[in-house]
Amino acid sequence: MELHEPSPLPAADPPTARAVENGEIATPQSAACDGSRDRPGIKNPKIEAILDVLRGGERFLVCSHSRPDGDAVGSMLAMGMLLEQMGKRADLVTADRIPHTYRDLPGAEAIRCAMRVHGPYDAAILLECDGLERAKLRGLEPFFLINIDHHTSAREFGNLNWIDRGAASVGELVHRMVKAAGGRVTSDMAACLYTTILTDTGGFCYGGTRASTFALAEELTLAGADPVRIARDVYFSTPASRLLLLGAALSNLKREGRLAWLWITNQDMVRTCAAEEDCEGIVNYAISIAGVEAAVFLRELPEGAIRLSLRSKGRLDVAGIAVKLGGGGHENAAGVTLEGPLPRALDEILGEMRRRFAEAS
Repeated sequence: MELHEPSPLPAADPPTARAVENGEIATPQSAACDGSRDRPGIKNPKIEAILDVLRGGERFLVCSHSRPDGDAVGSMLAMGMLLEQMGKRADLVTADRIPHTYRDLPGAEAIRCAMRVHGPYDAAILLECDGLERAKLRGLEPFFLINIDHHTSAREFGNLNWIDRGAASVGELVHRMVKAAGGRVTSDMAACLYTTILTDTGGFCYGGTRASTFALAEELTLAGADPVRIARDVYFSTPASRLLLLGAALSNLKREGRLAWLWITNQDMVRTCAAEEDCEGIVNYAISIAGVEAAVFLRELPEGAIRLSLRSKGRLDVAGIAVKLGGGGHENAAGVTLEGPLPRALDEILGEMRRRFAEAS
């Protein structure tokens, strides 16, 4: 994708990505990774280091994790809009197609689906990835990497790393970058950023939801985001295949005290003509049960592996469980893929969750 006729923001001979890499400007990689908030009048050194690279380059790659969700899609689009305002070229690329729910977001048609990326790029911006493998894009290794994340399981793998585990979404971090760059939050950008917050807080239900989350939602609404339309597109545009798949999952629902689980097989996916995106949110039906504190949804993949979605109401850190098993995420929402078959994966995850509950008692 090439962005045409941008209105560049002012910049004066900023350093390039190579200057950062060679240590010509100071960028302590562990700074600003403690979830601290930006304070008025005080510049965040990590944001400034990233903006220096953006101002010094011309062409950038913007990507996020495979199987993109609302935060991934919305933040990629908003980042692309910021780069356009800065007079830069941006390619927005994901390894998997954009879910139907988010295809009507402003500019969504510009996101390309590919398995390999080719330069030249002055930098690759990875949004909410805990490593290159999370993007599932081949060809990222040679590029100067800018890693921006807010997950509990986030890791510093890039040349520049900005991690704020206290942010409600990675879109919130993109919004701070826009403000620091002197950019303008247009109505299109506001719609994309509002989507990141709405979806990554589970409709303002997850533990990371704070007063500042609602303040940002208000700011984005005043900038032109339509919260009613966005909520309708996200939560009330369900294809029939998703409901049929949900029925299959609910028929397998089990509960054991504070723990609930449900699953689907690959045959269920085939029988209901469901797409991968139709699995999104099924785990929430298990966690919504009164008295249940943690839930897991298991999906059998075509090759036999088992993909898990974990949820918690706060008493159990499911990110810690996911990380131990090779996955990651947030304290209240995480994911991991285990070896099959389904009964083996179910025994492994239930055993770990039961153990964690016992330790917490």
